[in-house]
Amino acid sequence: MREVYFIKQNKEKWLGIEQVIQGKVKKNPDDLSSLYINLINDLSFAQSYYPKSNTTVYLNHLSSQMFQKIYKTKRVEENRLMYFFKTEVPLLVYQYRRYLLYAFLFFILFTAIGVLSGAYDKDFANIILGEEYVNETIENIKKGNAVGVYQSGSTWGSTIGIIFNNIRVGARLYIYGVTGGVGTLYALLSNSVMLGSFQYFFYDYGALKDSARGIWLHGVFEIFAMVVEAMCGLILGASILFPRTFSRFNSFKTGFKDSFKIFLSTIPFTICAGIIEGYVTRHALKMPLVVNLALIITSLAIIGFYYFVYPSVVYKRINTNTNDAVL
Repeated sequence: MREVYFIKQNKEKWLGIEQVIQGKVKKNPDDLSSLYINLINDLSFAQSYYPKSNTTVYLNHLSSQMFQKIYKTKRVEENRLMYFFKTEVPLLVYQYRRYLLYAFLFFILFTAIGVLSGAYDKDFANIILGEEYVNETIENIKKGNAVGVYQSGSTWGSTIGIIFNNIRVGARLYIYGVTGGVGTLYALLSNSVMLGSFQYFFYDYGALKDSARGIWLHGVFEIFAMVVEAMCGLILGASILFPRTFSRFNSFKTGFKDSFKIFLSTIPFTICAGIIEGYVTRHALKMPLVVNLALIITSLAIIGFYYFVYPSVVYKRINTNTNDAVL
């Protein structure tokens, strides 16, 4: 079948499904499941015969939206907060997973720029990190205490200040998405270049190992959350730039609602990062190396599993249950 005829044959049905997704037309759960299965059949056909077509991209997006609609119509028996973190956020992360990939690729690129800049310009760290901070850190390194900067101030006072600062940085990464994602990328560039030059600075002074033992205790949660927040900004920007068949306003509403939920999921990790930085990082060089590494690896396993692995697990489980219910 020619693609033009395929579109003409199914256009009205797809537009009707858009109306259902937007809440303009009400359907009972059985009708929603029937529409979803029908849509999946169209998607499978398009993937087989028009794999690189915009029609396939459109149907894939529509299927994801429809899937969300179906599951939200089910009665949620568990605690609402538990449902939010166990099911709702993972499904959204799965739906927008390519934006998480984009955010990580930009993060790696921008961090590499920071490393190379520090390597080729010895004054770059002073410009990015501030001369006072650099001089203080050099003195700490000479004393054999690379993480000395984290030992100043009270534990609870430092923790509160760090948490609020990190939430502010994450909010900027997200909200700047209203510029079509350009502001988000700029904010990610600034933070990633700073991280890259920061790490190279310690490498240049022969203290990379000691600094990593301290920095990445809290940095795993903090930096990973920062990348997810950039993902949210990119989702927001894409909803404005690429509304597909939706009106730009309706596309923005959907993008904002979905991205904001993902953004909220980073807050617990940001709070944990602040607590670790305020109470644990200052003791990094005093604890056994094996304990230090165990904490870093455990943190990475937790947040990596939640955003990279668990969404697929939830999607496959829910999708299987939905299809079984229809059959």
